[in-house]
Amino acid sequence: MNIGFDAKRAFNNLSGLGNYSRSSIDFLVKYFPQNNYTLFTPSTENNKYYKASENSKVVEPKGYIDNVFHSYWRTFKLVKAVKKNKIDVYHGLTNELPYKVNKTNAKLIVTIHDLIFIRHPELYNPIDRKIYYQKFKYACEIADIVIAISEQTKTDIINFLGIDEKKIEVVYQSCSPSFYHEVDTHKKIDVSQKYNLPVDFILNVGTIEKRKNSLLILKAIHNHNIDMPLIIVGRKTEYQDEIEAYAQKNKIQDKLLIINNMPMEDLPAVYQQANMLVYPSLFEGFGIPILEGLFSKIPVITTKGGCFSEAGGMNSLYVDPESIDDMAAAINKLNNDSKERQNIVEAGYLFAQDFHEEKVAGNLMNIYLK
Repeated sequence: MNIGFDAKRAFNNLSGLGNYSRSSIDFLVKYFPQNNYTLFTPSTENNKYYKASENSKVVEPKGYIDNVFHSYWRTFKLVKAVKKNKIDVYHGLTNELPYKVNKTNAKLIVTIHDLIFIRHPELYNPIDRKIYYQKFKYACEIADIVIAISEQTKTDIINFLGIDEKKIEVVYQSCSPSFYHEVDTHKKIDVSQKYNLPVDFILNVGTIEKRKNSLLILKAIHNHNIDMPLIIVGRKTEYQDEIEAYAQKNKIQDKLLIINNMPMEDLPAVYQQANMLVYPSLFEGFGIPILEGLFSKIPVITTKGGCFSEAGGMNSLYVDPESIDDMAAAINKLNNDSKERQNIVEAGYLFAQDFHEEKVAGNLMNIYLK
């Protein structure tokens, strides 16, 4: 089978969509090497994130105009490349499909990650919201199958985009396999010294933006005198200034450490030294850091409702994302009850095995064969 991917974000994006693209491609190549895999990307010139495997073919635009106007090539000219490469199944990994790709002989799949721009329009400017809506809806309409990364996202696709639920399949994702195994002790020590990590700490991972709600954790630490610092790892936005201002105003700078631009190879060692992962996001399509925490054998506190229980399972702790008291109670429970903590860790790690890369690859391949 000739399988084609929209691989732009695999090569050019370090965050969630890039991770999903890289892992999906790599898992399939690893477990189903008998297929041909073609990666369509507007550019690999400044690629820092991804090296395609030897049995993958990379297709980029040719000619000056297409190389300059990447977005135009990806939206309108990619169809010719799909035809030329005789693609059997084309998978838009990140919410969109090229214009008129349904005029090719390829079967079409698109993965929709979330519809946060509809649920929380205040987080996006009106032009972006309009563009996203048009792209997402068009992709869902021309696709043969729409993959939703959670039941929550499936419900949103039906309700907000009006897509027939019969063409939507829920296929969960995994985190990087680097989280599957115990990190070498020397690596842990090196990472701990590199970032000056404390012995005990609460970990929060993800883009440092308002929707991620990291300030709630710091408020719980301050208001309830929790004697454990918070370490936030993620890309900086203006929301980071708000968090740092709160720490300074309340004289708890020693309870906060923010690390921007941490390399992925260091992250598993940080997870495995944390006392817990706390992830009180207001809304997600899935929540990969939750899985990273479960695979790292640390307990997870996250948000009640939405998709979070799909990623966290029955034994993670769930809190009201607007309640400081609720958050503090969950943190204290993990700190004060070692037996319960161990039960949560063991059950969480067992639950995480349902998201192992081999299962994810098999689920995707079943969709392609279908």
